[in-house]
Amino acid sequence: HVQLVESGGGEVQTGGSLRLSCVISGYTLPMNMGWFRRLPGQEREGVAAIAGDGRTNYAEFVKGRFIISKDDAKKTLYLQMHSLKPEDTAMYYCAAVGRCGTMTDFDYWGQGTQVTVS
Repeated sequence: HVQLVESGGGEVQTGGSLRLSCVISGYTLPMNMGWFRRLPGQEREGVAAIAGDGRTNYAEFVKGRFIISKDDAKKTLYLQMHSLKPEDTAMYYCAAVGRCGTMTDFDYWGQGTQVTVS
């Protein structure tokens, strides 16, 4: 039974930083993992992904601001977010077992953690 549990969301001022974490259980790492978000009234979109071998992929709108990383020993995925903007306000989800290059077809999802930038 695969479970993904996100944490680290909250409210931050424009220009601030947050680090999201996602603990994965019930699956053997390494594997492709990613972060997604859903802005109010919009469809979910890919933010960043990391392959089992550590290769990363970022959406254009977060390049240079967000960093995805993982600690296989701790079974934890991270998203370090810097220079946050109000338009980054969204529910952020972690996902596992999918296509890193296209950020699609992920099989497992967390419940999400809210990020609000004011």
